[in-house]
Amino acid sequence: MGLHLAYGPGDEQEGIAAIRRAHELGVTFFDTAELYGWGENEKAVGRAVAGFRDEIVIATKFGFTRDFGFDSRPDHIREVVENSLRYLGVDTIDVLYQHRVDPTVPIEDVAGTVKEFIDAGKVRYFGLSEAGPSTIRQAHAVQPVSVLQTEYSLFERDVEQLLPVLDELGIGFVPYSPLGRGFLTGAAKPADQYTEGDMRRTDPRWQPGNYEKNLDAVRRLTALAESKGATVSQLALAWLLTRGEHIVPIPGTRSVRRVEENTGAADVKLTDADLAAIDEILPDGGFGERYAGGRTPTWI
Repeated sequence: MGLHLAYGPGDEQEGIAAIRRAHELGVTFFDTAELYGWGENEKAVGRAVAGFRDEIVIATKFGFTRDFGFDSRPDHIREVVENSLRYLGVDTIDVLYQHRVDPTVPIEDVAGTVKEFIDAGKVRYFGLSEAGPSTIRQAHAVQPVSVLQTEYSLFERDVEQLLPVLDELGIGFVPYSPLGRGFLTGAAKPADQYTEGDMRRTDPRWQPGNYEKNLDAVRRLTALAESKGATVSQLALAWLLTRGEHIVPIPGTRSVRRVEENTGAADVKLTDADLAAIDEILPDGGFGERYAGGRTPTWI
C-alpha cells in the first residue's frame, strides 16, 4: 500500500526491489488492492513478481469507490476483479477480499459473486476485511471464508474479541499494520514532521498527548528487544507470530533494508517472561483511536 497510498511519495522501483528481496528471503504472501493507486499498485506488484508468480500467493481487494465510499454491488465486483486480473497479469487471484463491508449490499450477494469467480477458476480463496461475527457467519454459509484481514498489533488489540469465531469456523487471520503504521519501528516522529498526504499527520496516535505515551511505550519495548538482540520491529512481529500458526502478519515497506529486518522476526523467540513484560508495557494496546474523525469500522 505504501508505494501508492497513505504514506507520502514513494519510489516505485525501490518498492519493486523490496518485493523481490522479500521473495529471496522466503516471503510468499503479497497483498495489494484496487484502492492502492487504482490499479497502479497492482501493476507494480505484477511486474515485481512476474518471474516467480507461481511460487507465491497474491491477495487483492474490491469494495471502495474513489471518494472512499463503498461499492460491493455484484456488477462492480465483476468489473474490479477483471481489472485486477489484467493489472496483475495473472490468470488467477489467490485471495480476493471484500475491502470493507458495504452496508447497502447483502453479504450473501457479495459471497455469491465471489463464488462465481472461484467456480470459474479465476479466484482461489475468499477473504473479508474489517468484518464482524454476523457478517462472517452469513458470508461463510454461502462461500467459505478463508481469511479475515483486520488491523492487529501491539498497538491495536480490539480484534482479539473476534478470534474465537475464526477458530470455530477454521478461518485464518491476517493482521494489517502489524507495526502500528510505523510507530513500532523506532522511527516515529511528531505528526507535523510527515509530508502532505501521509496519514500519520492526522492519525490519533501521533497527536499530542497520545504521541508521548506511545513513544514511551516504544522506548520500553525497544529496551526489551535489544536485550534479545532484536529490533523493536522484530519484537512486535515476533509477538504476533506467537498468537497462532493461522495468524500471518503483513508488514508493509518500501525499503529493502526494512524487508530484511522484518523477515528476521521469524527467528526471534519470545519466552513467557518476554510476553509478560510486553503485556505490562502495553496491556490494552496503544494510546489513541485507530482512525481520525470516527472512521474506525464498526464490526457487525
